[in-house]
Amino acid sequence: NGGPGMQKAPSIDEWLNEARQSEQADQIGMYLVHNGVVRKSPRAQVRDGAPADAEVVGMSFDYDEAKVHAAIEATKRLNGVYYVRVWCNRGQLEVGATIMQVLIGADIRPHAVDALQSLVGEIKSNCVREDEILR
Repeated sequence: NGGPGMQKAPSIDEWLNEARQSEQADQIGMYLVHNGVVRKSPRAQVRDGAPADAEVVGMSFDYDEAKVHAAIEATKRLNGVYYVRVWCNRGQLEVGATIMQVLIGADIRPHAVDALQSLVGEIKSNCVREDEILR
């Protein structure tokens, strides 16, 4: 999958290997990964049950690096979180393309789940601009 300006997503396996070598790896009992991709179904249909009168053929995506960095730093301060890594794509993305990847390393499952939910929510709500291209 390609598109003008689209970047290749990093390897999750490499990220996990790097996380396992991090300074606080011995505190981590769980890793959670978010791999958001461009889907064919419009957001309004999936989230709100709107009629399927169009389909997504791509997405224009961009993000504010400073805001993403601030969201990462806030997540690192959450209870039990020892590792955070985020990558965001940019440009014209095709269906199936990776929009963003997030890796959380935490001591226990509830801390990892809460951190992932919080960070992805913050990024999607306040750090990115994503415009679905419909047909």
